[in-house]
Amino acid sequence: MALILLRHGRPKIVSGVCYGQSNIDAHIPDHAELLDVLSRIDRPVSRLHSSPLRRCKDLSQNLAQLLNLQTQTDPRLSEIHFGNWEMQPWNDIPRDEIDLWASDVQNARPHGGESVAQLMVRARSYLADVASERGDVLAVSHLGVARAISAILGYPDPFELKLGFGDFLTFETDQIV
Repeated sequence: MALILLRHGRPKIVSGVCYGQSNIDAHIPDHAELLDVLSRIDRPVSRLHSSPLRRCKDLSQNLAQLLNLQTQTDPRLSEIHFGNWEMQPWNDIPRDEIDLWASDVQNARPHGGESVAQLMVRARSYLADVASERGDVLAVSHLGVARAISAILGYPDPFELKLGFGDFLTFETDQIV
């Protein structure tokens, strides 16, 4: 069994803004683009999960029609919540707050939102549930969640992971503990 994590499309927002759990629109691939994505997934998908945020949910609903599956939304697939940094240009966030976060990325919460450690607890709980069921899962989610899952599974440099909008990673469940 595998977990295939598909990152949502490019957000419809000005570049350089911290948007975390803000519920914003994103580019939804057209029919041909969606078929191309599905053709690159080399296994049959029996379950479709999605972050409840609009940029993922809209994409998963279009995929559901092509896959003839129901979308199950799961808040554990949501991006990290950046508190009072949400919808702020990164350049406007006070440098001392960024430095405080960088000094303890796992636990610091200078923004008042969620820590990376809290995101990892959510991701670990989701992984445990996915691994306990049969069939491959396609989950439409976010870069932060992909990085958290990569860290949990022991991938090298997980927080440097690059995953473009509309790209996916496949995690084999034999790695999920």
